[in-house]
Amino acid sequence: MADKKSGDQAFRKDDIYGRWPELTHAGALSFLRRKYTDDLTGVDVAVSGIPFDSAVTYRPGARLGPRAIRAASVQLAELKAFPFGFDPFEHLAVVDCGDCFVEAHYPDAVITTIEKHISRIVNADVVPLTFGGDHFVTYPILRAIAKKHGPVALLHFDAHPDTWDDDGIRFDHGSMFLRAKNEGLLDMDHSMQVGIRTHNDSDHGFDILSAPWVHKNGTDETIKAILERVADKKTYLTFDIDCLDPAFAPGTGTPVSGGLSTAQALEIVRAIGALNLVGMDMVEVSPAYDVSEITAIAAATIAHDFLCLMAEKKGAKRRPVGRQD
Repeated sequence: MADKKSGDQAFRKDDIYGRWPELTHAGALSFLRRKYTDDLTGVDVAVSGIPFDSAVTYRPGARLGPRAIRAASVQLAELKAFPFGFDPFEHLAVVDCGDCFVEAHYPDAVITTIEKHISRIVNADVVPLTFGGDHFVTYPILRAIAKKHGPVALLHFDAHPDTWDDDGIRFDHGSMFLRAKNEGLLDMDHSMQVGIRTHNDSDHGFDILSAPWVHKNGTDETIKAILERVADKKTYLTFDIDCLDPAFAPGTGTPVSGGLSTAQALEIVRAIGALNLVGMDMVEVSPAYDVSEITAIAAATIAHDFLCLMAEKKGAKRRPVGRQD
């Protein structure tokens, strides 16, 4: 008979802190093996998925992204976090709330359904970590975030600016940030886009660090620019996995050559813990186009490192091993 404190902690575990041993190749899948629950009492971060991809303009499939990211997180739940050197769940209470029940067959209800889902989390003073779905899902998330926090700085990692002309009606994962700007959801003086490598005739007020700029100037300068631009403003982090080059993230709907490497993205994310982060999403993972889960693994790792940043705010201390410089 299995030990009482091993395996399937997603539904067997009572405490929302800590963890116990799991077989990486077996067991109930939640993100990082966190407890599945709708109860937000005492929770710091709530993970959930939004399996919606009806706003894509090229290849579909991101509705299966939340499932793929959860599956790719199993090894990250096994050991202390690298390079942080701590177990984030000793300090941070994280639960997996499952997926938002959003029905694409009723498009008139999609935006309000997602907004209500996120509002329930933020109104409980819990930070949302959300998995798409296509990038349009960030728009109703931002509506919920802005109702709670007011206009927020948007730190946006992507191959695309997603600010092309928008009529305020259609579902389009390439225009929702212009809509968000026009609705006053964003603090444009402190918002930034990183990794962009598709053309738009206007920057619409975003400070843009293009992918070639990042490659030329390096991660240290990129981190410096982000910290200076965003400063201490309440910040929402949205990460489209196609920010990464297709060599590192083939499993996405609109891949664009010349992007960031996984190593570059991780180095940047791991260095922005000083920001006042009020939420994050990871979007556009489309597992049908993935190879050996490399896209999903990258997505899960970036999301995991976001949790490590939040754990540091709760008192976790980095204890890296080996040379770091």
